[in-house]
Amino acid sequence: MVRKKRTDVPSAGGESSQSHDTGVGSGQGPQPPQQRGGYSGGRGWVPQSQQAGWGGDSGVGGRGRGMSRQQYAGGSPEFQGRGRGGPIQQGSRGGYGSGRGGGARGGGPLPGGPSRPPNPELHQATQPFQAAVTPQPAPSEAGSSFRPLEHAPLAEQLQQLSIQQEVGQAIQPVPPSSKSVRFPLRPGKGCTGTKCIVKANHFFAELPDKDLHQYDVTITPEVASRGVNRAVMQQLVKLYQESHLGKRLPAYDGRKSLYTAGPLPFVSKEFKITLIDDDDGSGMQRREREFKVVIKLAARADLHHLGLFLQGKQADAPQEALQVLDIVLRELPTTRYCPVGRSFYSPDLGRRQPLGEGLESWRGFYQSIRPTQMGLSLNIDMSSTAFIEPLPVIDFVTQLLNRDVSSRPLSDADRVKIKKALRGVKVEVTHRGNMRRKYRISGLTSQATRELTFPVDERGTMKSVVEYFSETYGFIIQHTQWPCLQVGNQQRPNYLPMEVCKIVEGQRYSKRLNERQITALLKVTCQRPQEREFDIMKTVQHNAYHKDRYAKEFGIKISETLASVEARILPAPWLKYHDTGREKDCLPQVGQWNMMNKKMVNGGTVNNWICINFSRQVQDTVAQGFCYELAKMCYISGMAFTPEPVLPPISSRPEQVEKVLKTRYHDAMTKLQAKNKDLDLLIVILPDNNGSLYGDLKRICETDLGIVSQCCLTKHVFRMNKQYLANVALKINVKVGGRNTVLVDAISRRIPLVSDRPTIIFGADVTHPHPGEDSSPSIAAVVASQDWPEITKYAGLVCAQAHRQELIQDLFKTWQDPVRGTVSGGMIKELLISFRRATGQKPQRIIFYRDGVSEGQFYQVLLYELDAIRKACASLEPNYQPPVTFVVVQKRHHTRLFANNHNDRHSVDRSGNILPGTVVDSKICHPTEFDFYLCSHAGIQGTSRPAHYHVLWDENKFTADALQSLTNNLCYTYARCTRSVSIVPPAYYAHLAAFRARFYMEPETSDSGSMTSGTAAGRGGMGGGAGARSTRGPSASAAVRPLPALKENVKRVMFYC
Repeated sequence: MVRKKRTDVPSAGGESSQSHDTGVGSGQGPQPPQQRGGYSGGRGWVPQSQQAGWGGDSGVGGRGRGMSRQQYAGGSPEFQGRGRGGPIQQGSRGGYGSGRGGGARGGGPLPGGPSRPPNPELHQATQPFQAAVTPQPAPSEAGSSFRPLEHAPLAEQLQQLSIQQEVGQAIQPVPPSSKSVRFPLRPGKGCTGTKCIVKANHFFAELPDKDLHQYDVTITPEVASRGVNRAVMQQLVKLYQESHLGKRLPAYDGRKSLYTAGPLPFVSKEFKITLIDDDDGSGMQRREREFKVVIKLAARADLHHLGLFLQGKQADAPQEALQVLDIVLRELPTTRYCPVGRSFYSPDLGRRQPLGEGLESWRGFYQSIRPTQMGLSLNIDMSSTAFIEPLPVIDFVTQLLNRDVSSRPLSDADRVKIKKALRGVKVEVTHRGNMRRKYRISGLTSQATRELTFPVDERGTMKSVVEYFSETYGFIIQHTQWPCLQVGNQQRPNYLPMEVCKIVEGQRYSKRLNERQITALLKVTCQRPQEREFDIMKTVQHNAYHKDRYAKEFGIKISETLASVEARILPAPWLKYHDTGREKDCLPQVGQWNMMNKKMVNGGTVNNWICINFSRQVQDTVAQGFCYELAKMCYISGMAFTPEPVLPPISSRPEQVEKVLKTRYHDAMTKLQAKNKDLDLLIVILPDNNGSLYGDLKRICETDLGIVSQCCLTKHVFRMNKQYLANVALKINVKVGGRNTVLVDAISRRIPLVSDRPTIIFGADVTHPHPGEDSSPSIAAVVASQDWPEITKYAGLVCAQAHRQELIQDLFKTWQDPVRGTVSGGMIKELLISFRRATGQKPQRIIFYRDGVSEGQFYQVLLYELDAIRKACASLEPNYQPPVTFVVVQKRHHTRLFANNHNDRHSVDRSGNILPGTVVDSKICHPTEFDFYLCSHAGIQGTSRPAHYHVLWDENKFTADALQSLTNNLCYTYARCTRSVSIVPPAYYAHLAAFRARFYMEPETSDSGSMTSGTAAGRGGMGGGAGARSTRGPSASAAVRPLPALKENVKRVMFYC
């Protein structure tokens, strides 16, 4: 279940703007005097004699001094500048030596290290242990029979990890397998904030007390289509329900499983079923297909344990029982509508809307059964997706190419576009009267229709397609210059002229939509809360679950009212601004505030800057005026910003981007180096539609020249709106190392479990390529706070990894160096060192916000990534294991919250949504685990989607209030706007960083013209990658090309903003 990562259009307003990426962006740029201490020198964490991982000469230091990836192995100093290290060993899962002496893979003795490599520990606690995790007996000293971990199952890998015992502490050992992992129990409910009632799109489902049976189904000959399987089973039920099935109405998953409410009158039985094809109007005899169906008792689904789980008396959710109920409730809508994933679509569920280029949107609904505190609940939400319009193929192609196609012949690019859009699409023929045979398109012919011939008999007599259609059907082909559609297989291709084909209705379009189509689809899906709630209610009534014969058969009763849920509105935090401004601090109102009368708490310095203009519409004088206004706004906002550029603005054409950037940078540096100065900023004016220009520019600036840049679109240059300039100033400030604002509570050290000791907050995310891009790598990004106690500056690193791999491969890794032996590095280690350099302290607590993990991957991600965090810490210093809290952040869910009374002005924001700070941790949340929904932002348009936070590991013993308030307060520290944002900023920054790194891959233009790359593990600043293993089969294990390295001075700032 690897989810498609969101690369959706950023929501409007505060959370918009172009996107971003990579490198250790920890520290400050030129520091204004009022800023907190900069990077400390190399004070090691351990006595100088054994100093290894922390201090010394490496890390994010002065410009050009690289962050070393070298490792502490066997107690000798290993940090020497920025070495790239040797290749990482194959199989990057596990098998690492520990920091206390390293370890060759498989456990051979190492010079200066013990013969049995003591592995870093995975245990929950350095405080009294977490009740939610069942203590496991410590494994015995089994290290001598240690196998290389990458060949051992995950459970065994974890069992092999030794258990660290600290004096007087009950340390939680590593669970030996995912089965024995217990996510933390809810530490009680929160009580901070103003209590209120909200409604949720969850409908209570009464747990049936039926005796559920599961049967295995084997259909021969086997067919891939669920539709055919269902047709076979439908026929079987029709014929034999009364006689052989004991009057039971089974629910079928379309594959191998059948479920009944009570036993069938046999243990195993064979049936013969005949399917007759639909009448295609030809008047010819219809094809009959024989199937053998064997139904065999497999198991009894246990609803009793589901009941215990819902009451909190059992820890594991009985997935099978939930699955049965889901299948039962999907049975009826599957026959009525077009199922897509967990959603159902139909042209009857709302108006179809054209999306352009031959696509249209269909309305539908999402439906899923979920275990919650109130018992079972059916989550129902509205949804829309793209379908191919059922047009004649000629009309489809006309729309696709957006021109009159008969006027000029098709170019190669046109052919590629048509082929890509139509491959796999089902069409029916229209030239044979009522006979509507259906075919699936496999490709286009390379020749025009008039040139195509095919053999008509054994002797190889050839006939042209044009002649054949004229003689056989009396059909005169008009567009003979066009290619034909190829249908059937490649060995025996059939040729069909486009003009005799029509697209069959009800085919979902699963490829990537373009910007215009996304905008059109968003318009359709964007509904005010009140409308959405009304449509959800209408859907539930329309689905009439009380009349659903399958629900009746299985005894499932669904409530028809939205769940009323207790919620609380957390207060907004006070924000600190600079003391020289008129307003020194500020209390946001309804999730927003502005910069009027305020100055940035740490204004950055821009002494030397230049401007390049790529827009033909913008004259040099306009560019000059715009830059002057922007510089003035930066100065007013609290930055030290020189009003005059180093060189006057220059205009250039987009195709000259590389040449002009390098020339202008060189000219500016020549002028500055004489005075021993650096270039601080590049301002760029872009055309409104700039294609790949933005990405090329960011790649060249950040991985080649080593300069931060601020791009501005032409339309904004002409408008010169004050609000826009103020927002751009916020972005520029953090790119040059400043801070915009900090939490008052952070400065006065009042944040529970953060302010009391040095704490580092990580954000991590993986973005996957769009559907249809089969070879592009996935990109992982990790950011980490670099200031304490303020926690507002985040350094970032990125790496490319195997296609659609969700586990972050580069968190910790070891490789063999010919001189130093086993050395280690990775993103976590690098960011810990950079925190140490920036603050002069080592983190004594780690909070890790992980974005974009679906429920099915919780165990996998936790076991793999927590292990990597442990190993990274242990590689820096023996026994260094700061307590970790690991929280998954989810936005891709379907829970929506509505105000109890839409007309009560005090309970909604201006968009009609629930108020920012609304938190829910009861009723619709998990029966026993520590999770909550938090709507931290004010809505702009549509219905707000609350973020869902689920704690998978917690050694810091957060109370519900402490974690909910910290998360909500952090949402007010997002650097790019004066609004609270919808997900916690470290997770948001990781998403921006991963998105930015897509631009760093060398574009190999695919036939869609989109960026793909058969590239990449490794990342800006790290050595070559070996095959990171994917959860997606063998093809993904090909080595991925590393991303180009970020320049050191770029790494140190929030360049991805």
